[in-house]
Amino acid sequence: MIAQILIVEDLPRSQEWLTGAVQHAFPHAEVHVADCIAAAELCLAQIQPQLCLLDLGLPDGSGLSLIEPIRKRRPDALIVISTIFEDDAHLFPALRAGAQGYVLKDLPQQTLADLLLGIERGQPPLSPSIARRLLAFFTPTPTTPANQQHPLTERETEVLRLIAKGFSVPKVAEQLGISRNTTAGYLKDIYRKLEVSSRAEATLEAARRGLVSTEAT
Repeated sequence: MIAQILIVEDLPRSQEWLTGAVQHAFPHAEVHVADCIAAAELCLAQIQPQLCLLDLGLPDGSGLSLIEPIRKRRPDALIVISTIFEDDAHLFPALRAGAQGYVLKDLPQQTLADLLLGIERGQPPLSPSIARRLLAFFTPTPTTPANQQHPLTERETEVLRLIAKGFSVPKVAEQLGISRNTTAGYLKDIYRKLEVSSRAEATLEAARRGLVSTEAT
């Protein structure tokens, strides 16, 4: 039973939307609202919420930075991201960080309440468009002849794995003991072989083809 809920959101209108939804879904729960990371940390020093709804863009940082302290305080807490961002560059880092749900702020309040009610039935709260994006991501893509003709080299795979972990080009170069120019060259070759134009796209495409893991490391 969910008895304590923490909402971390800086916009008053979004605070009202989230508060109304959780009060409808869990009318007997105690709801705490924080408008920044610092305020949330103060709340966590006093409560052990079973459900946390976190915004990504807060005045003093990313809501993702709260996941670890929440886990330390309450290991079984359910953490749901509430955001306007539905792109892969925000979704997958949130899931890798430990979020168990991801809802968009364009949902009607009643729809959000219904998604949250699904928690007690073991259903992760996901906006419909996010659920479709996840299904598309994990749908196997057929290997094309071009992919077979241009596999990544062992060194390129090493570079890609580090890029997937969020390392910058200088940091990748430092880790592998090679120059920045050489690293940039490897990254350029990776883009060409995977037919992508950004590091985020390269990481996702490589994960689809089984070249790197999507799990947090």
